[in-house]
Amino acid sequence: MGQAAAQAHAIEEEGLSSRDFARLRELMHAETGICLSPEKKTMVEVRLKRRLRILNMATYREYCEFVFGCKGRKEELIYLINVITTNKTDFFREPAHFEFLAQRALPELAMNGRPFLAWSAGCSSGEEPYTVAMVLSEYAETLSGFRFRILATDISTAVLEKAELGVYTSECVAPIPLALKRKYLLRSRDSKSARVRVVPDLRKLIEFRRLNFMDADYALAERADVIFCRNVLIYFDRATQESILRKLVHNLTPGGYLFVGHSETLHDMALPVVPVAPALYRKAYARARN
Repeated sequence: MGQAAAQAHAIEEEGLSSRDFARLRELMHAETGICLSPEKKTMVEVRLKRRLRILNMATYREYCEFVFGCKGRKEELIYLINVITTNKTDFFREPAHFEFLAQRALPELAMNGRPFLAWSAGCSSGEEPYTVAMVLSEYAETLSGFRFRILATDISTAVLEKAELGVYTSECVAPIPLALKRKYLLRSRDSKSARVRVVPDLRKLIEFRRLNFMDADYALAERADVIFCRNVLIYFDRATQESILRKLVHNLTPGGYLFVGHSETLHDMALPVVPVAPALYRKAYARARN
């Protein structure tokens, strides 16, 4: 048996112990707010296996001792977060949200005296902010003087690197309308390649930045007009959800819109927002003082 095969066998033979999984769960919750249910143990094992091989470690126990040591906590934590976090998104996912953005939110908020700011919070591999960029670019062609910026944030440096590249497979970009594909995507020079790339003019409209939802201050220079934070809150417990949402809404301009996932709700949370449509809320305007 070769060294690589022997290493893989050793990893599979021992597996991730319940004790070490519990330690990793606590660490992930403390650092990111993400709750890993007991049912996620197998998923964590599978995702960590490649990382163990990269580090030339024979067992999950060895990896955990490294992670919880001073050097590992400093050097490995970001890689652990990259491995554990789930990143699933699509272009034009939940299309009704983008129809609302184009047909109602933009006409209401576009000319407020400053560049329109859209924030994709939990942007994953970039499909969502690039979709927003297409919608805003199309709107800009209809309204003279309309300017906008897009901020895209995620905790995973791995997906942020992929998002900045803007390279996707033909299958991945299938939901994009044909006219927008022709306008905003470039085919590979290799005729056999199924990959496409977002055009430079669209890529430069987006600022990609690492952000941890557990940070005390999200440090936005100005408030956003719309915030997309969809299918992200489901990974947090109720108290953490409310804490995150409070900070998101604080960074939303009065009258601005917050888009969440259809399985997520702000019901019974003490937040200054009102429901507008499924998975869509609007921040209330401050009451005038008498």
